[in-house]
Amino acid sequence: MKGLARGLGVTTRVHSPTFTLVNEYGGGRLRLFHLDLYRLDTPWQIHGAGLEEYLRPDGVAVIEWAERLEDGRWKMEDGKLRKVKIEVLGETERRITYEDSGA
Repeated sequence: MKGLARGLGVTTRVHSPTFTLVNEYGGGRLRLFHLDLYRLDTPWQIHGAGLEEYLRPDGVAVIEWAERLEDGRWKMEDGKLRKVKIEVLGETERRITYEDSGA
């Protein structure tokens, strides 16, 4: 997340939205929205949280626990969705998978 913020030119401190659902950062080339859906268990909770505006942002939205959106009702604009999955393989090893639906 910090690297993405740096690439966008965001100069403020970036941290995980542990106790909030969304952190928003400005000041860069694009606005950056960091959503953490960990505490939202059901599609109804996600809908009730009013996150729609962040799923079609005027900027970049990074969503942790995004698989909770995959119930078929959340649609991103064609060509706008990029998925990055980071799997922990060991204490010092990760597998990063990138999927570009707009390619």
